[in-house]
Amino acid sequence: VKEEANVKNDCELGVEDLKQVLVEYFEVYRGHGVVFPEDPMEQLLNTICSVFNSWNSPRAITFRQVQKIPEDKLVGTAVTVQAMVFGNRDDNSGTGVLFTRDPNTGEPKLYGEYLKQAQGEDVVAGIRTPQPISTLEEESPELYQQLLHNASQLEKYYREMQEVEFTVESGRLYMLQSRTGKRNGAAAVRIAVDMVNEGVVTIPEAINMVSPDHLEQLLHHQFDNVDKFRNRRIARGLPASPGAAVGQLVFDPEAAEKYQKEGKNEIMCRTETSPEDIGGMHAAVGILTQRGGMTSHAAVIARGWGKACIVGCEELCIDVAACTVKITGDQPIMLNEGDFVSLDGSTGFVYSNKLPLCPPTMSDEMHLFMKWVDETRELGVHANADTPKDA
Repeated sequence: VKEEANVKNDCELGVEDLKQVLVEYFEVYRGHGVVFPEDPMEQLLNTICSVFNSWNSPRAITFRQVQKIPEDKLVGTAVTVQAMVFGNRDDNSGTGVLFTRDPNTGEPKLYGEYLKQAQGEDVVAGIRTPQPISTLEEESPELYQQLLHNASQLEKYYREMQEVEFTVESGRLYMLQSRTGKRNGAAAVRIAVDMVNEGVVTIPEAINMVSPDHLEQLLHHQFDNVDKFRNRRIARGLPASPGAAVGQLVFDPEAAEKYQKEGKNEIMCRTETSPEDIGGMHAAVGILTQRGGMTSHAAVIARGWGKACIVGCEELCIDVAACTVKITGDQPIMLNEGDFVSLDGSTGFVYSNKLPLCPPTMSDEMHLFMKWVDETRELGVHANADTPKDA
């Protein structure tokens, strides 16, 4: 409908356009032999049941398996019913997601995105590409200062870096939820060290903020002298999760899992990702999306898993059915499933073919953190190494 109306955003659609959207959604229900319920209470009960049923959906089960969450320790999910605020009420409304520290570097500053005239789903799903949170500081300094204050309070209370969702309705700020923020390995170590130095947490608490997976990420390779390969840059998006990834293009999660079983490295290329893609995202070594921002589903999941990720690469024109992607830039190029590409998640550049990789380096924060670990541990671990490479 947006294409037919020649507009880019939902809020630009007229009344008649939105009526057409509703008609087509009702047809989707009829196609499943169901008439969309008009009674609000019936809608609410159906919604609650949908959340409960999602607990045992394939994507939820896959996510728990990937995150190593044991089924026998869990009893189910919960539903909260509450009044809603609307980020798309007027020009003084909007929504955003922020991290209280940079989840890529650990730098102690607000990191996130804001989208005017939108609901939270628009940011998380990557349907629209939002603006950096710094634009809110320019447009509404008072609101930004409120966010800064709230972020500081939340960190001190939870003694952890936080990921926060918020909505602004007609100029008033509402904090929707806060939870421990996903971050990559380098950021996890820096945040742990900084929070000790700031007096927010103790050294034992800081050690428990960093997982073994975080430390493993610091051993991942980067590109070797990437400037030599400027002529192989074919696209650029937002650098959502740092690190380097080289693999073969795939366009759906099933293909990604198939390639992994065959011992291949793959880059999953999607218009945007959703929870249904979890299995393929876990199988892939890197993720590339046409839409979405730094707090979209693809970006948050990739950072948590330490995978290179580029989002909001609007030069991509993906044809999932044909398993091809056309890159519309200064030098248009068509790529097929199985073609090799290289992602630089630190800069957002996409390169054709394979780029050489080099080993990572250890930061000062990493050395200090491991010193704390050695001073605190009660168990010594001896590893077996038969060759200099193993050591």
